[in-house]
Amino acid sequence: MSKNNENKLVPRLRFPEFENAGEWLEKKLKDVCEINPKVSQLPDIFVYIDLESVDKGKLLQKKIINRVEAPSRAQRLLDENDVIFQTVRPYQKNNYYFKKTDDYDYVASTGYAQLRAFESSMFLFQLIHTDSFVSKVLNKCSGSNYPAINSSDLSKISVEIPNNPEEQQKIASCLSSLDEVITAESQKLELYQQHKKGLLQNLFPQEGETVPKLRFKEFKESGEWVEKTLGEICDVRDGTHDSPKYVSQGYPLVTSKNLMSNGMIDFINVDYLTEYDYNQINKRSKVDVGDILFGMIGTIGNPVIVRTDGFAIKNVALIKSQGVLNQEFLVYQFKSDFIEKQFGRVNAGGILKFIALGMIRNLDIFVPNLAEQQKIASCLSSIDDLINAQRQKIELLKQHKKGLLQGLFPPINN
Repeated sequence: MSKNNENKLVPRLRFPEFENAGEWLEKKLKDVCEINPKVSQLPDIFVYIDLESVDKGKLLQKKIINRVEAPSRAQRLLDENDVIFQTVRPYQKNNYYFKKTDDYDYVASTGYAQLRAFESSMFLFQLIHTDSFVSKVLNKCSGSNYPAINSSDLSKISVEIPNNPEEQQKIASCLSSLDEVITAESQKLELYQQHKKGLLQNLFPQEGETVPKLRFKEFKESGEWVEKTLGEICDVRDGTHDSPKYVSQGYPLVTSKNLMSNGMIDFINVDYLTEYDYNQINKRSKVDVGDILFGMIGTIGNPVIVRTDGFAIKNVALIKSQGVLNQEFLVYQFKSDFIEKQFGRVNAGGILKFIALGMIRNLDIFVPNLAEQQKIASCLSSIDDLINAQRQKIELLKQHKKGLLQGLFPPINN
């Protein structure tokens, strides 16, 4: 591909065979596709696609319903290669390219605009994900919390397309092949995550058991695990109960919302304390490297091992292992089914928004010897390393695609 920035209706990146193909054409969306084709009657049974069914181009679920029970919004009967564009909160880009994979008919909600391309449907699908197109749509949206565009206004949005259908197809093939790579890598990530979930279920005893289903061979004769409450073997306390005065610069105050699911602490979105308030809080609950933090209010759980000190805590449990428990082993056990079931019994099916310090102290914990703890922690952390590396790989691929979308379509000043 070569670079060309001489004309705004020529992309910065262009395949060599189209370098001299001239400017792209500016048209209205209604001139490149049929919008919401008319349907005389819906089929008796179909898969219904509503706004919750699609996420980032992926169909999450198949809701099979019959016509009699169908909601009034079920109106868009899809044909092979149709594109549906989310007209509510279009910045989410939860659009879908329809390829028939079974014998069912598919009907989309009127929350989507149905687009049937006159030329390359995949080019159209890629075009509606460009920042330029989405920006134009948002400028025509009404509403603030749920911005939406009607199909009439959508049809008048200007789009830029090559005048050669072969160039459309070349761009579509390039971007769709990258989509396939991203999908394959995302599936690999899901497999890693499922593998970790299985290990968490089997490397720790289940309720009513004293040994796990899976055990490393060197520990098979090591006897039963010992069941203790967390408070028996760890120093468990919480942070400040006060509401100290915040300052623009000073010592960070970490709360439950700052504990991230990836095991890190968010130090960006924190409030700051004076040195006096920091010292007052630390008289009661000083955080040291190697301690474990556990969310108590709002964000429940998300256990984090402290890697750096110099901050205070509020709405967070502070757990000091005192050498009896390997910290990583304890964090993984917090994520096991056995611990989740204890939370479930207390919560009785509702949304858990607060957990008392006493309950955390009374959590039942299984304790093998330190060598077995270390082995389990090392096994699970190696899976986490694979998961994190895979996430980074996917993010790089997504960034690459974002760059291609910017380069393969002409830059437009809205």
